[in-house]
Amino acid sequence: MKKLDQFILKSFVGPFFAILGIVTFILVMQFLWLYIDELVGKGLEFKVILEFLMWGSFQTLPLAIPLATLLSSMMTLGDMGEKFELTAIKASGISLSRVLLPMTLVSVLIAIGAFFVGDRLVPYSINQIYTMRDDIGRTKSEIKIPTGTFYDGIEGYILRIERRDKHTGMMYNIQVYDHTADKGNTRITVADSGIIKMSKAKDYLTFQLFNGINYQENNTRKYRDTTLALQRIQFSSQEMVIPLENYAYHQSDSARYGEQVRSMELKDLIHGHDSLTNLVNTGTLRHVSEFKNQSFITYRTQLDTAWREKATSILEPPSNERWKSLNEEKRGLESAASNARQLESIARGQTMESYDYTHMIYRTDVEIWKKFAQALACLLLFFIGAPVGALLKKGGLGAPAIISLLFFVLYWVIDITGERLASNGATTAFIGKFISAFVLAPIGAFLTVKAIQDSSLFNMDGLKSWLRKFKSQIIRMFKKTRIVYMGTPEFSVGPLDALIGHGYKIVGVVTAPDKPSGRGLKMNESAVKKYAVEHQLPLLQPEKLKDEAFLKDLAALKADLFVVVGFRMLPEVVWTMPKLGTFNLHAALLPQYRGAAPINWAVINGENITGVTTFMIDKQIDTGGIILRQECHIEPTDTAGTVHDKLMELGSELVIETVEGIIQKNVELRVQRSFIQGSELLKPAPKLTRELQHIDWADSTRHIYNLIRGLSPFPCAFTELVQMPGQAGHDATDRGVMADSDRPSPLQLKIFFGEMRMDLHAAPGTVLSDGKTYFAIATEDGAIAVTDLQLAGKKRMDVRSFLLGFRNPCSYRATIGTSKAEIAKAAPNEDE
Repeated sequence: MKKLDQFILKSFVGPFFAILGIVTFILVMQFLWLYIDELVGKGLEFKVILEFLMWGSFQTLPLAIPLATLLSSMMTLGDMGEKFELTAIKASGISLSRVLLPMTLVSVLIAIGAFFVGDRLVPYSINQIYTMRDDIGRTKSEIKIPTGTFYDGIEGYILRIERRDKHTGMMYNIQVYDHTADKGNTRITVADSGIIKMSKAKDYLTFQLFNGINYQENNTRKYRDTTLALQRIQFSSQEMVIPLENYAYHQSDSARYGEQVRSMELKDLIHGHDSLTNLVNTGTLRHVSEFKNQSFITYRTQLDTAWREKATSILEPPSNERWKSLNEEKRGLESAASNARQLESIARGQTMESYDYTHMIYRTDVEIWKKFAQALACLLLFFIGAPVGALLKKGGLGAPAIISLLFFVLYWVIDITGERLASNGATTAFIGKFISAFVLAPIGAFLTVKAIQDSSLFNMDGLKSWLRKFKSQIIRMFKKTRIVYMGTPEFSVGPLDALIGHGYKIVGVVTAPDKPSGRGLKMNESAVKKYAVEHQLPLLQPEKLKDEAFLKDLAALKADLFVVVGFRMLPEVVWTMPKLGTFNLHAALLPQYRGAAPINWAVINGENITGVTTFMIDKQIDTGGIILRQECHIEPTDTAGTVHDKLMELGSELVIETVEGIIQKNVELRVQRSFIQGSELLKPAPKLTRELQHIDWADSTRHIYNLIRGLSPFPCAFTELVQMPGQAGHDATDRGVMADSDRPSPLQLKIFFGEMRMDLHAAPGTVLSDGKTYFAIATEDGAIAVTDLQLAGKKRMDVRSFLLGFRNPCSYRATIGTSKAEIAKAAPNEDE
């Protein structure tokens, strides 16, 4: 055995036996309190009382052993944690499961010992203690003659004394009435004083009397002689001997309660269960036969399930004849009712007859499973006490002991309840005795896993967060927070829908006014307006945010909070209006990408990670204190459109979380510069211009690829194709895509997506194609194979469909656009 195991066992076994002794002593004191009335006043010897308490202490072991296992395991691990011994053991590479191994083995031995204690020692002690109680009950109380009253505690005698000397025991003015002859007061002794002594064996009482008189009447009468004789004897000293019975405790030679269920071992219980079951089965068969053979049951085949012919109803007359008269039918029904009452009486009698046997079977089954359940409880409570001590890292009888005792009380209450239910037949004996194990096992497994993983027992931050959420839910039930939502694009619809879905009260929606667009200048409604109209939300569409009418209408909504997602820069008179403030959802990880197009610029710049941020609005653009941030990965094939959808979902969740935090007053604002690492430069996100959309083929393949992804699907990168000189003769019809005649103006081609081809090389802008499967344009260090594109005025199509109508593509070349770096450098950082 290793020294570590010896140390652990020494730390566990010693406290176990110490606590077992303390717990047993406490339970024995409770046991003594229950039977104190039976022991007091019997003049019992001290060794008899000790023997009584010894057998009583054995009865407490099934309760004391699990409790001692629980407390000792908790105190051992808690003390090791408090003294940092457990930390040192873990630091040396030894896991907690290895530390628990020797203690677990000892607990298994304790459980086995508890089984044999419950099976052998406890039944024997119950037998002995019931026998002792019977013997003590037959022992008469000690003789204590009171003064000034008649005392009849001695069989056949009545005594009276006036006073007693406490120091000498001398009694004065004594009267003794001898009723042993059952003839009344015919023998009386009166003495001036006297003293009483009892023999050592308590079989006789010696009464030494002084200065008294004996009176004795002869009440024997004859037919003709009615005279009475009175004898009077005066004495100066007389000794009276009174025989006694059952004043001394006599212990029986053998126990007499071995047939009680609680005083039987497992093998005897199983044998008794089988015998009782046979008695019940035999009685049931006899009852069924007795029931079926009652003389007033005319149609016995009704009770025979094997009878194949159709049985006749009791209420039907013989041969299916009609009742001849109403009186005959009445008599028939009355006879049937009388027979039914007799059957009911017989059934009740049979039920009462079998009740005692059935109830005894219930109790026997409970005692059988009880022996196993008590042993299992030792193991289960060990796996509760040890993890509690390891997690709390505190030994002694403080908070860990209180927590452990609460678990034990839970076990005890459930165990007692289940035992009573099983004893009454309300549930099976197995469930009744093991229901406590069903409750404790998950608790022990949870605590053990927590201790092995060295995680906290209770996540206080999570608990506080839950309490805050619960508080906000209660508040929302009675007073909902009034929210005004401000947004315009499709990105703003998701958070608005999430707020409504979570039950928040949207008292108003502010969005941009309708604007004409398209060739027909048709009035176009924003995505937020369409959603608000569909859900019948109050709507405001101000031209100017400082308009007096708009400000009046906005104030009339009496909002507690403004939520802004994809809207214009708010004037101070607006964002200071609600009492809880105004926060904005930004589609980037601030302070990076402040501006109107954060999603596009994150993809254009080739970022791998972007995200969403909520922040409180202040006087500047996207510079307020940050509330929450959530990251999002950008895949190599993601476009601005796919990233937009990801961030809209994340943003919806972040808006809900932010609103909850503001309502619960559980938000902590952080300045944006705290998120800047070292000399990291800030990257702006200005508005997208047409110059930026025009692809610069002199740039690298990677930059162009990211530009195409960052502008797809809107506003979309484009290039212009011009026909090279001398290639006009090769330009055939394009099946409706372009005419045969020369075109002086270039063809505008929108590119939605493409692939990087580093194996193709040509001058930047050169068109590379086989005319059927691929259409590529050369870059500085490779080419972009376009896969999804659209000619101006035509539909969006894949490259194969495009090449079917675009002949001789290699006769064209792409124009060189403005450098992206120069455009980004010159562009202002405008608001959203």
